[in-house]
Amino acid sequence: MAEYRTHMKIIGDILYTAQDSIPGEDGASITYLIRKANISHSRISGILKNLVSQGLLEQISMPGANKYKISQSGREFLQAYYKFSKFADNFGLTI
Repeated sequence: MAEYRTHMKIIGDILYTAQDSIPGEDGASITYLIRKANISHSRISGILKNLVSQGLLEQISMPGANKYKISQSGREFLQAYYKFSKFADNFGLTI
């Protein structure tokens, strides 16, 4: 049976994907984030707005589309998320 991702796991996937965006690019496009983080367009829009407003992602306005880069705060959050996720897994908890 398939296991559903929690909202926190989805945020972690988006931040990781933005961090791992295509080298030489000015950030990750929404299409790239949708494909790599495996999330629908309708769902990612609200999450991106939230992550930008909280300072975890930087939105770069480009002609025709916006791109997203992980901020320093986002990198710190992602590192703490992975550390806590590993801790929770050791106790059989899901976050």
